[in-house]
Amino acid sequence: MRIAVITGASSGMGAEFARQIDRGEEDIDEIWLIARRKQRLEEVGKELSHPSRVFPLDLTKEESFQTLEDAMKEAKVQVGILVNCAGYGKIGNYAKVSRYDSINMIDVNCSAAVNITLSCLPFMRPGDRILQLCSTAAFQPLQHINIYGATKAFLYDYTRALRMELLPRKIAVTAVCPFWVKDTEFIAIAKKGQRNGEKPPIKSFPFATNSKKVVKSALRCSRRGYAVCTPGAFCTIHRIFAKIIPREALCYFWELMRRM
Repeated sequence: MRIAVITGASSGMGAEFARQIDRGEEDIDEIWLIARRKQRLEEVGKELSHPSRVFPLDLTKEESFQTLEDAMKEAKVQVGILVNCAGYGKIGNYAKVSRYDSINMIDVNCSAAVNITLSCLPFMRPGDRILQLCSTAAFQPLQHINIYGATKAFLYDYTRALRMELLPRKIAVTAVCPFWVKDTEFIAIAKKGQRNGEKPPIKSFPFATNSKKVVKSALRCSRRGYAVCTPGAFCTIHRIFAKIIPREALCYFWELMRRM
């Protein structure tokens, strides 16, 4: 049985990946949905025409990965597609974001992504694919969302290196790097903790896209074996400029953008 495994599948980008894989990917027999919120996962599962399995797991807990591995062994599956969407961010400088949120971002965005990938790799074969949800935040330092940006830089570099390591196994690995996505929970969660009347660290979210466009582009790039997917003109321009402009200059440019 060939399955798709999707983390962060209870909402936003993860749920949209489930829908589009359900409609458009061949040779997938079942879709496995992973997130903490069981009810939301079940709601997503009901939308799908493929059979689905729901795993309400906390990916900051080591036992969650053992639970998943045991289930894959028991079902004798092949992981045809792995999509790592689990992650979150908090907006604010070092004094505004709590120690808990800072460390938890690292645990969810970095450690969980590596853990889930390592859990699934023994069940993958030539032609299978991995998509890691990174961000354009991976391309430069971003003050006032610094921990989130740093976690995405880690995930981006990990993904690019993993791709090279898996070339002999013919497993495609794609780093998906969108800019702001307006129809997910990310922006609302990132802004939580901001006090009423307090000047926001990021005033607006220009050039935002939506999850349907990002997921459609990501799956297309993955099928073509691309190393990086920048779904949109602004993402692509950002990636190019980040290669040629000094990081200090990029930080000052971001300083202007976040106040606009």
